[in-house]
Amino acid sequence: MIFNGLIPMNRNHISFIIVPHSRGKQRNITLTRKRFHQIVGVGAVCALALLIFIVHYLMINGSHRAYKRLKDESAQQTETISQYEETIKKLQASIENFESYAHKLNIMAGLKSTEVLREVGVGDSSEGRQFAPELQEAVPSVDLQNLGQKADQLEKNLDHLMHFFENQSLRLACTPSIMPTKGYLSSGYKMRNDPFTGKRQMHWGIDIATPHGNPVVATADGVVIAVKTEKIGGRTVKISHPNTGFTTVYCHLSKFNVKSGQKIKRGDVIGYVGSTGKAKGPHVHYEILLNGKNVNPYNYLLEE
Repeated sequence: MIFNGLIPMNRNHISFIIVPHSRGKQRNITLTRKRFHQIVGVGAVCALALLIFIVHYLMINGSHRAYKRLKDESAQQTETISQYEETIKKLQASIENFESYAHKLNIMAGLKSTEVLREVGVGDSSEGRQFAPELQEAVPSVDLQNLGQKADQLEKNLDHLMHFFENQSLRLACTPSIMPTKGYLSSGYKMRNDPFTGKRQMHWGIDIATPHGNPVVATADGVVIAVKTEKIGGRTVKISHPNTGFTTVYCHLSKFNVKSGQKIKRGDVIGYVGSTGKAKGPHVHYEILLNGKNVNPYNYLLEE
């Protein structure tokens, strides 16, 4: 079909001639000028409306894609921030653990007072309950800058300790630093109610609850100064640690594995866990004396 265009018939009419490709009659369409202008106007309005619709659709579609991209980026950033916060918390906990460890090393080296350390909780071993050490100091909230400063201070302190300990190997070997047996802390170095009388009194050591017959080891190098059976402590071993002023005491043993006057090394088995003396269950009562005065054994445990 061939459209031949418009042919003005007169001033008031316009004609269109349509000629088909195949054989057929040609068709003439005659419109008044007014009607022609109306059709052109409607077509222009429709074309403009279609153009506006397309532009609006493209804008909305682009905005939707941008919103989805921003939403995904926001979710990713939120997840990243959450991971950073978790990492900071773990870093803070690690630094605090290192600080506690460094405090203990300072105590052992005689560089700081025991007052800087946290006390251990009090428990009653007769009921078989486990008592973890209670942290008496509130954990401060710190930012990254404070964490960095803490880490720097800790590094300097540990460097100082390392140089100190390199020159104090003999003293360190004779300084209590390990658990006397494998178990859990059931009663701490504090005032407590006596499990037998119920009266309030000082507990001068720590109790480590553990199965009957477990080995008990010396917590530092030294010389056995007493192997005896007491009314309260039951089978008891006392060890003197030369050049340090320390004496360690191990009570309620079921059996001895050392003799008085015997030299021992840290980790040597000195006896076995029992419940002899004043005890309601198998455990080791462990004391440390420094220059004849009791100190908190928990401050001298580098392992738990």
